[in-house]
Amino acid sequence: MHIEPGIIAPAKVMLANAAAVGVLAYYVKDQIKQPANIIRTMIAAVFFSLFMQSFHLQVGPSELHFVGAMAMYLTLGFIPTLFGFALGLLLQGVLFDPQDLPHLAVNSLSLMLPLIALHYGMGKKLLAQGAQLRWSEIVKADAIYYSGVVAMVGFWLSLGHVEASLSAWVAFASSYLVLVACEPLFTFATVRLLNKHGDKAWVQTCFAVAARA
Repeated sequence: MHIEPGIIAPAKVMLANAAAVGVLAYYVKDQIKQPANIIRTMIAAVFFSLFMQSFHLQVGPSELHFVGAMAMYLTLGFIPTLFGFALGLLLQGVLFDPQDLPHLAVNSLSLMLPLIALHYGMGKKLLAQGAQLRWSEIVKADAIYYSGVVAMVGFWLSLGHVEASLSAWVAFASSYLVLVACEPLFTFATVRLLNKHGDKAWVQTCFAVAARA
């Protein structure tokens, strides 16, 4: 989901910067409303950065990463995951790939906007189910979310001043079938494990599963 530096003109990157700041500013009141959200955001950022760095493969005009989006969303909550994406990309850029920092906002929006759409579409229902969450629903949520990510990559490429072929984007989009096939296994196991221990104080503090345990 990374858009490599140089593909998008600086003026359009500035617009993306403004859009990303606007999105985070809109939700910052929800972030500070619950002190536990700060802890969960840090967990999301570290988790996302390290797992993204653990697997990344250049595919066409972008990169395939292990994202863990649904695992974070279903165990940490909407707001921590939303902010965790931006902070995780910042952390990854500072520690591992500084060349990606110019497109921090571009790549953040590619993850945040599909999450917002999922949250207001079917996500709230998923969060309410907790341990009763079915495998099929996790797979469906993953498919919807990563379809949004792929669409966002296509959107950025359409704005780029460096030509990217449709076949290159299709190759990138097809690669995300691997994530849709593999990540639900990790998500399902993580949700079940944390809900099983939802009565523990550290789980209630660090994860948004206590009410669903």
